Amino acid sequence: MLSAGVSLDVSPLVKRCVFRSSARVATHHQVAGEFSDHDLQWCRGNVDTALFKTKVQQLQIFMLQYGAEVEIRPRPFGDFVLVHLSLAGTADIESDGRRVHLRPGAAAILAPRRNLHMRWQQGARQFILKVPQALLSGGGFSCQPVQQLSDMQGLQWQFLMQSLLHVTNLPSDNAAHSVWVDHLERNVALFLSSRPGTPAAPETLADTACGSDLQRLDKLESYMRSRLCAPIALEDLARAAGISVRSLTMLCQRRHAQSPMVLLRNMRLDAVNARLTAQPGAAVTDIAFEYGFGHLGRFSQYYAKRFGELPRHTSHTGAQMFVLPETDKSSRISAI
Repeated sequence: MLSAGVSLDVSPLVKRCVFRSSARVATHHQVAGEFSDHDLQWCRGNVDTALFKTKVQQLQIFMLQYGAEVEIRPRPFGDFVLVHLSLAGTADIESDGRRVHLRPGAAAILAPRRNLHMRWQQGARQFILKVPQALLSGGGFSCQPVQQLSDMQGLQWQFLMQSLLHVTNLPSDNAAHSVWVDHLERNVALFLSSRPGTPAAPETLADTACGSDLQRLDKLESYMRSRLCAPIALEDLARAAGISVRSLTMLCQRRHAQSPMVLLRNMRLDAVNARLTAQPGAAVTDIAFEYGFGHLGRFSQYYAKRFGELPRHTSHTGAQMFVLPETDKSSRISAI
């Protein structure tokens, strides 16, 4: 039963579950393969990931849940636009200084240019349409980095999505089906390109400050990623961001809910995880030392907390665990 505000019948999509897992690492790799590489932080609740997917022609339809409360920081994507419709629970989305709160039944268009940060409530479930930019390029599409649809637009969007879901259940072995699907996809592009968009609000001091914060975080993260194997002190991070140590600490707590050094440690843990996954059987100790983890006991604790397993388990099973089924190459985006 869907929450109030949602009239969408997703039963055609429920039949197409492509992934279900209670494993954090497997979840991250599967979702990254469908959308883009991202940092995924698990918060409260048990992991109960389920991913459903169907494809029309150019459009891809997903339904995704994590079970637990999560924070997601995807790399900005330029080849496609996402439209999120909240089916259950709530989601807070921030991109390039603009924020929206999605309650059940609310929808938003995501077209991030620099930064995207999402926090999904425990039990949240999102209906997601992935729209290639090629389908939108002829319609003069333009959008804020994140833009929430009005209530009326949200209802219209649900009606349009219901039509798409319905057509996925119809026989596809006749010419009429192809013509009808093409018509629906053009309607989606037309809706996104010609909606009565919300005009950009005049820039305020808060907007300016937010923009400055994002620029500092961009510099900070670039500095961290370029020196994952090098010794770095807190003062070095503050210098890279162009602010004092105290201001940097406050900024990271406000934006990431963690200290600068914990942010760096998590980036290094992600790098270790990527190496162990790509090189099964590699020496965990050598890779840990390479990325600056001198105390192996604490390293294992940090790793297990972030990925839900010990590093040696990733090393031994990485190659087998993350072999994904072959899909249409156009549906996979690397390094997001």
